[in-house]
Amino acid sequence: MSGQTLRIGVVSQWRDYLELTKPKVVSLITFTAMVGMFLARPVMVPWAVLIFGSLGITLVAGAAAAINHLVDQRIDAIMARTQRRPLPTGHLDGRRALIFAIGLCAAGSALLVVFTNLLTALLTFGSLIGYAVIYTMYLKRATPQNIVIGGAAGAAPPLLGWVAVTGQIEPGAMLLFLIVFVWTPPHFWALAIHRRDDYAKADIPMLPVTHGIAYTRLQILLYTLMLAAVTLLPFAIGMSGPLYLAAAVLLNFRFIWLAVGLYRGQDNRLAMPIFLYSITYLFALFAALMADHYLVSVLS
Repeated sequence: MSGQTLRIGVVSQWRDYLELTKPKVVSLITFTAMVGMFLARPVMVPWAVLIFGSLGITLVAGAAAAINHLVDQRIDAIMARTQRRPLPTGHLDGRRALIFAIGLCAAGSALLVVFTNLLTALLTFGSLIGYAVIYTMYLKRATPQNIVIGGAAGAAPPLLGWVAVTGQIEPGAMLLFLIVFVWTPPHFWALAIHRRDDYAKADIPMLPVTHGIAYTRLQILLYTLMLAAVTLLPFAIGMSGPLYLAAAVLLNFRFIWLAVGLYRGQDNRLAMPIFLYSITYLFALFAALMADHYLVSVLS
């Protein structure tokens, strides 16, 4: 084997390992965790906590994603969206994926224990169990409310970031958790509408499969309205100021507009734009929370 061929093989395998961690999802997880850190105190977060705490949460989240790949490899091979993942294609085998996941979890947990606190490490590991075991192994195949119940694990990152700084669970942290928790169903159900046939073929009881697309459209609209109300709470309780309020109102207006269009129309092609917008929405909402927080700190 030539040196060039060997290098190409190594790069390709590392790309496969990277894909196991779902980097796009984990990047949003890391960002919301960091915002939780910034909002936990009026001054700058200690650098060690910010860097190594964020890295620890990122590694454990990547481990949870790798376990999800491992458990779901059978259904991933059936669904068009996922059949080119490293395990269904045979680029990686289950043993190496499991070892990789364990290594990520161990490294991430160690960083959290050393540079943050034991509570953060325990809660982060608990979120891994919630997503990789409770949701992926049981809820996903058991109930159409899987994403609602299992959404608690996905909503944990901003709470984890907050606890990494303060060492305790406080009302502000729970409010950030609540925002992501309510955001998750309309975000994921929009994708589920777009991929309904895939989920039906894989025998996964997602809401559009079990209750139909019309019912799912209604649920997306109702949860979007609920989300709009919940995202106004940071301003209502004095946790944020007018900058965040303006951003939240504008972002929610667009989300509701899209959800109403999906609910009233017959064109399911609107589902994917809602899914994509929901990602931008969460990123922008948390960015506005952080910007507003530091603007208030500077002005005061």
